[in-house]
Amino acid sequence: LIIATGATAKRMGIPGEERLWQKGISACAVCDGGLPIFRNKTLVVIGGGDTACEEALYLTKFAGKLVMLVRRDVLRASKAMQERVRSDKKIEIKWNTNPLEALGDKFLTGIKIRNNKTAEESVVEAGGLFYAVGHQPNIAFLNGQVDLDDVGYIKTVPGTTRTNVEGVFACGD
Repeated sequence: LIIATGATAKRMGIPGEERLWQKGISACAVCDGGLPIFRNKTLVVIGGGDTACEEALYLTKFAGKLVMLVRRDVLRASKAMQERVRSDKKIEIKWNTNPLEALGDKFLTGIKIRNNKTAEESVVEAGGLFYAVGHQPNIAFLNGQVDLDDVGYIKTVPGTTRTNVEGVFACGD
């Protein structure tokens, strides 16, 4: 048996998210970033790790401007990735910033944000919002039948796809 269920992108759960999902909000810049609806617009990426930085850099090919909302005062990304993001003139980083609400009727038009240090609220006008805040492994159906790591991914024997259950293998990212 080979288990290859993947993972689901985590969402923020902010007001307006469900209504505007796939109408300006996405969790995959590579999948959706090149769509015509995002061309030459201000795009927003939420996150501060390597994935968020990679997505931000990728989106600069299409965006008029890219805004990163980083919920802390530092990036968790590798030093090399941090340098690439900081040196890109299209990218603006808003530190200590949380999204409060996705705005728009039929399509995303902006994101209401709050600085978590000053409590100042404002709106970033944007045509696209991309989440890069992690993934949840799709393993609930296993009901604890195989060993999982701290994050919930299936543990495999290092260098192999074998799990702790004879004849059961896991593959993927």
